[in-house]
Amino acid sequence: MTSRSADPAPGGAPETGSAAPAPDAAGPAPALALSWRPTLSAPPPRPPGLDPVRRGPLLAALAAAAALAAYVGAVHGTLPAVLLLLGTGLGVALFHSRFGFTSAWRQFIAVGNGTGLRAHALLLGTTATLFALIIGTGTGLFGNAPQPSAGPIGIALLLGAFLFGIGMQLGGACASGTLFAVGSGQSAILVTLAGFIIGSVLYSAAWPLVADLPALPPFLLSEHVGWAGSWAITVVVLLAMVVGTRAVQNRRVPPPVGAVPTASGALRAIRGSWPLAAGAVALAVLGGAVLLVSGGAWGITSAFNLWGAKLLQLLGAHPEEWAFWRQPDQAAQLAGPVLADKNSLTDIGIVLGAAIAAAAAGSWRLHTGLAWNTVAAGLAGGVLMGVGARLAGGCNIGAYLAGIASGSLHGWLWAAVALAGTWVGLRARALFGLANPKPGDGVC
Repeated sequence: MTSRSADPAPGGAPETGSAAPAPDAAGPAPALALSWRPTLSAPPPRPPGLDPVRRGPLLAALAAAAALAAYVGAVHGTLPAVLLLLGTGLGVALFHSRFGFTSAWRQFIAVGNGTGLRAHALLLGTTATLFALIIGTGTGLFGNAPQPSAGPIGIALLLGAFLFGIGMQLGGACASGTLFAVGSGQSAILVTLAGFIIGSVLYSAAWPLVADLPALPPFLLSEHVGWAGSWAITVVVLLAMVVGTRAVQNRRVPPPVGAVPTASGALRAIRGSWPLAAGAVALAVLGGAVLLVSGGAWGITSAFNLWGAKLLQLLGAHPEEWAFWRQPDQAAQLAGPVLADKNSLTDIGIVLGAAIAAAAAGSWRLHTGLAWNTVAAGLAGGVLMGVGARLAGGCNIGAYLAGIASGSLHGWLWAAVALAGTWVGLRARALFGLANPKPGDGVC
C-alpha cells in the first residue's frame, strides 16, 4: 500500500485513473528540474467530503478492540496486550493515511509518479532514526533487548522478493495492505489473505527443498561503521531515492494520485484522511514502539504461516510433524497460543484499528459481488506473496521496512528485486483483465 489510494483502494479512491486527462496538462519538464512540487500532467483533484460516521461498526470495532486487549492482558500479560494496542494504532494510521506499498510501486513503474516512494523514504528514514537510537543504546522494555532485522543474502531472498513483487500487483495489496483492507470491509481482499495463508503453508510443507539454498551471511552496516555511520549511510541513500524519483517524475510527467474523502480541521485527526507524511511518521513511531517493547521489529507474515498450521491442526492434520515446525523456535511458536504470538497480535490489531478508522471515516462497508478475475488474481497473488515472504524471510514490512531501517543489505536487495517483480506483475495483471495506470489518465 503508499499512495493516496490504498492498495485495494478502500475508502473509494480508484485503483487506477479513470477521469479524462486535463486539456491544459503541463508539458514535460527537464529531468533535473527538481522543483519542490514535482511535475504532474494535471492539478491534483480536490478530495470529496466524508460520508457520515458508521456508528454501529465503529462501536463494534471499539468494543472488540477493548475487550480483546483486556482478555489478552488478563490471560497472557501486559506485553501482549500492549502489542495488540500498538497494532490497533498501526491499523488506524494505515487506513487514515492510505499508506501503501503496492499502489506506490505500481504508480511509479507504470507512469512515473513517485509520490508514494517519497513517502516510503520518509517512513524508512524516520524508522531508521528510531532503530539507531533504540538498538544503538540497547534500550528495551519488559526485559527485552532490541535486535536489528538482518537476513542472509542468497537465492531464497532474491526469488522470494521477486515472487512477492509479482504477487502484490495481482493480489491488489501487500501484507500490511491486506490486513487494513480486510479491516475496512474490503471482502475481496479476504481472498488475497486466504492465498497468503495457503502460500505460507505450502512453503512450510516444502521447506526441506529450499532450506539449504546458497546464501551469504547477513550484512549489517552497524557492525562495520557503528550505528551512527549506519544511520548516516541509510539517510544518504534515501535522499538519493527522493532525488531520483523527482527526476523520473519530472521527465515522465504522470497524472496525479487520486484523492480520497477527507474531513477538515481538527476532525481530520479522527476521521481522516491524513497526509502521507503524517502517516509515515505515525507508522515509524508505532513501529519503533513495537521494537522497544518486544525486542523485535514489526513483522506480519510469519503469523499467516502460524494461522495456517493451526487451522490444519483443527482439521485433524499434523503440521507439527513437518521438518519446518520441528525447528526449536518454530515448534515453540506452534505450541503456543495465537494470542501470545507477537506478529499475530499486531496483525489482529491492524484489522481492528482499520475497522475503527474506516467506520469513523464513514467508509466501512462490506463489498459483495466479486468478479471471477478479481478472485483468481487475488488468490494467485496471495499464494505468490505467501511463498515469497517465507523464502525471503519477510515482506514489505519485515524485510523492506525493518531490513532497511536496521541497516541490513538484505532490505535494500529485497526492495530492488521486488520492484523488478512489480514490473512483471503489472504485465501479469492483463492476464486477469486488471487495469494499470496510464499516462493519459486523470489520476493514477
